[in-house]
Amino acid sequence: MRRLTCVCLAFGALGAATGGLALAAIGPPTLHVSQKGRAFQPNAVILQRGASVEIVNDDGDLLHHAYIDSPDFTFDSGDLKPGSRAQVTFTVGGTFAVLCGIHPKMKLTVRVEGR
Repeated sequence: MRRLTCVCLAFGALGAATGGLALAAIGPPTLHVSQKGRAFQPNAVILQRGASVEIVNDDGDLLHHAYIDSPDFTFDSGDLKPGSRAQVTFTVGGTFAVLCGIHPKMKLTVRVEGR
């Protein structure tokens, strides 16, 4: 009983010292982008270097394939079946076009701030 009381007091003190966020993870945010109706939604995002974008195929019956082919940064999700997800973390600054290898009119512009 005494050990449990000490553990509870330790977590309480840690929570008070951090404003109640004792168990919260701290890191760059992840933005969610949907692939639906042969379009990225939203079609443009701005984020800080080190942040991630999660691309989700929200179409019920369409296959998608997201990729970036840039001299500074590359990414390839492979085929994304309906309901599947791919995450890309932007480690360099710049402006990048995320394209769909199946639907050539689909384009997501990602501006990454910070070099």
